[in-house]
Amino acid sequence: MNFDRHVDVLVVGSGGGGMTAALTAHSCGLDTLVVEKAAHFGGSTALSGGGIWVPGAPSQRKAGYTPDPDAVFGYLKRITGGLVSDARLRTYVDAAPQMMEFLENLSPWFEFVWKPGYADYYPELPGGSELGSTINVPAIDLRRLEEDEQHLLQPLALAPKGIWFAPKDLRLFYQVRQNWRGKAVLVKLIWRMVRARVFGDRMAAIGQSLAARMRLAMKQENIPLWLDAPMTELITGPDGEVVGAVVETAGRAVRIGARRGVILAAGGFDHDMDWRREHLPVLEKDWSFGNPANLGDGIRAAEKVGAATELLDEAWWFPAMCWPDGRLQFMLNERMMPAQFVVNGDGKRFINEAAPYMDFAHAMIDGQRSGVEHIPCWLITDIRSFRRYVVGGHLPIPKVPFAPVPTGWKVPRAWLDSGVVKEAHSWDEMAAKIGVPAENLRRTAERFNELARKGHDDDFNRGDSAYDNYYGDPTLPNPNLHPLGKPPYYAFQIILGDLGTSGGLRTDEYARVLRDDDSAVPGLYAVGNNSAAVMGRSYAGAGATIGPAMTFGYVAARHIAAKDAAAQPDSGTAHVDHQAQPSPGPSPIGGST
Repeated sequence: MNFDRHVDVLVVGSGGGGMTAALTAHSCGLDTLVVEKAAHFGGSTALSGGGIWVPGAPSQRKAGYTPDPDAVFGYLKRITGGLVSDARLRTYVDAAPQMMEFLENLSPWFEFVWKPGYADYYPELPGGSELGSTINVPAIDLRRLEEDEQHLLQPLALAPKGIWFAPKDLRLFYQVRQNWRGKAVLVKLIWRMVRARVFGDRMAAIGQSLAARMRLAMKQENIPLWLDAPMTELITGPDGEVVGAVVETAGRAVRIGARRGVILAAGGFDHDMDWRREHLPVLEKDWSFGNPANLGDGIRAAEKVGAATELLDEAWWFPAMCWPDGRLQFMLNERMMPAQFVVNGDGKRFINEAAPYMDFAHAMIDGQRSGVEHIPCWLITDIRSFRRYVVGGHLPIPKVPFAPVPTGWKVPRAWLDSGVVKEAHSWDEMAAKIGVPAENLRRTAERFNELARKGHDDDFNRGDSAYDNYYGDPTLPNPNLHPLGKPPYYAFQIILGDLGTSGGLRTDEYARVLRDDDSAVPGLYAVGNNSAAVMGRSYAGAGATIGPAMTFGYVAARHIAAKDAAAQPDSGTAHVDHQAQPSPGPSPIGGST
């Protein structure tokens, strides 16, 4: 079979899963190449909050907290509801901490930190944690990337120059009117803006920092990365095994042979709306925050060589607002505010508004299928809340001329003109504006206020979970409940956003791609959103997308290396033993591109 180039491992995609797979394969002595369809590296990881859900991570153990692996396995088994094999769940629980330790030992660019307090999404379940298992990386100055800075995928909504949030900053920022720590974060943000202008800092945090650190580690290890190089076809051998791929680069098709395997880490099909509506007709528009390049190329290529798929109707859902210009804006802390409730097209509440975003979105989908409009639904609050909490990116402080975000005590006129935000001075007027029965909306408001005055949501238990409380108001007995007060009232339209699709190729506990009969397609692996999520239809905690992507990238590469070692016992690859860890590399500057 004719090839233009040979490698041991070909990795398709440069997000967290792909770069972890490449670093692992390379550390095992395998010649590795990463190809990226887009002109920028980082994939959805670079657009994300950068959290990595890893119970038992080294940074947790160093802090004296070690979750019981069996309990974590039980937690995952419970929330996935039988959709995911025990073997895949167990592999994730066992391999995720090993993956993180491997990366820490590999490169000084990897600094993982755990700050307890951001609870798992179901902390009350056995094996769930109120302390949480979300691991982050510190901020980094993107100037460290040198010429590669221009190639890092930028967030869809850029913050003002110099503004960046560490995970803990964001929570305190939302409390800018509640305590001095929130005000201190505001001062910190202003100082960061000043530094950026005076000293030229180009600091980045969360997903940008994680993607940058991974690229720096790849450069340290001299792992080549091709940008503008889409994989267009998988190449198979006489027995159906995957032996390489066709990659377009510099205007020509290059046939790359992969002696040991191909790892697909090219993301989901976030923006292929025909395909998405085929599996979920209630999805009206492209409301995905996912990487704009994600059109499902890797999944389609694998299907052509016999791969099976599952959960194609599923995504990492995230309720959001969509402004008239198409700009999407997360709706997270607003759903945890005390004085608000969400209604469907019948003017009734239908879920604990502060529920994890997957649960909230599933309730929207199920409600829409019932024949009552839930897409969109409406979050209703009052002027007091608008002046007390961060809502829609508005900062509740006196009007600041030329501020980079909306400020002041009035709802911006542009918001009201957009139709995304409605203002009313009575429940009847509000009902007419959002198109719901007036009597139902009035009853819903009265019932909510009655429950809020009591301090417990008897209807949906909002505020009972530590997760609910995280972005609530800590000055209240129930951080998530307070009656709505005097008008005017405001309604914010909520649409069905997502962070990317979470269904894809069926895989086993080694990340091998499976056929319909559950036999493996030899030589083919899939990780991240190329594969059906190990989380099933659920979401264990913040970072439950990136954590599995990185973990199964690590697992796939180790499985390839172990097969290679078994086939060639005298080849000098014995260092791929499961407990072995590569030694730190040289100075983390340089590396080929």
